[in-house]
Amino acid sequence: MSYTEDPRVVLTLDAGGTKFAFSAVQSDQEVVEPVVLPSNGHDLALCLGTLVEGFARVKERAPAAPAAISFAFPGPADYPSGIIGDLGNLPAFKGGGVALGPMLEDRFAVPVFINNDGDLFAFGEAIAGFLPWVNAQLAEAKSPRRFRNLFGATFGTGFGGGIVHDGRLWMGDNSAGGEIWLLRNKLDPRTNIEEAVSIRAVRREYARRAGIAFETAPEPKDIFAIGKGEKPGSREGAIEAFRRMGEAAGDALASAITLIDGVVVVGGGLTGAADLFLPALVAEMNASYETPSGPIPRLGAKAFNLEDPKERAAFVRGEAREVEVPGSGRTVTYDPLQRVGVGLSRLGTSQAVAIGAYAFALAELDRRR
Repeated sequence: MSYTEDPRVVLTLDAGGTKFAFSAVQSDQEVVEPVVLPSNGHDLALCLGTLVEGFARVKERAPAAPAAISFAFPGPADYPSGIIGDLGNLPAFKGGGVALGPMLEDRFAVPVFINNDGDLFAFGEAIAGFLPWVNAQLAEAKSPRRFRNLFGATFGTGFGGGIVHDGRLWMGDNSAGGEIWLLRNKLDPRTNIEEAVSIRAVRREYARRAGIAFETAPEPKDIFAIGKGEKPGSREGAIEAFRRMGEAAGDALASAITLIDGVVVVGGGLTGAADLFLPALVAEMNASYETPSGPIPRLGAKAFNLEDPKERAAFVRGEAREVEVPGSGRTVTYDPLQRVGVGLSRLGTSQAVAIGAYAFALAELDRRR
């Protein structure tokens, strides 16, 4: 599935808590200068007016009439129906039940598709980022293996997730597929995993180990610099804060991959510190359970860190060999190594979300046809 030469235009939106950035995408490329407006998230009428104004302005600038509007918006929501629920970061929507999608359809007379950012990040990486990159590596090495399933994880303010199966976004019956943030936290089972995999989690752990108040803890980019020895501070505390995040994330992602059996791509604001958390994440996915008869692997497949050249080479190489077809005199290629690859976004989180929104809209339009 590729839309790099598709002439259709889709209007998009990057919906933040304080500002909305509107744009238009054609052939997987942004084709207008974004329009940035305050979200007015404190007042529903103003917020809805801002949405109409922003889309109207980018529509005027677009090179062709839009085929659809598609964007990420916070949940909870009934995404297929375009109805937004009770939002924490946009108080105007408190109480929920705002029919945002139908309102925009009435105003612009085009289909409107709304999803959450974790889903669209995963879809963008599956269509034009990490998943094609993985399969291209395998094809170049003449491996018979190809991957069709992907879990996209975002590490930032929270721990987001999305699932793509064979080119289709896995929505779930309640528009809640891939909500990994609600899994149990291995490091503190009383809490959910987001309390170990998020910006606040890294700051909290660093503060605890450095012996400072949470309120005075540096931001993660500074904690990373401390861990790399580039800034003063508790280097041991910084390294351990990210290592623990990786361990916790690896446990949650192992649970996810046990169910969907695919590759994992990680994006979000914390990925700049991957050197300090990705090895621990993959190691946790490859950890073992203890049973009365001895240890068993955490996963049925082996996880490989695709940012490590040696592990990437082993992943691509696999264990392919020729086996005979009984009674035929011919052979077929067989690769018995069950494996999943784990790596970082190839598009960047924002671009992956934008491409995901664009591709989702066009795929749905084509499916309806």
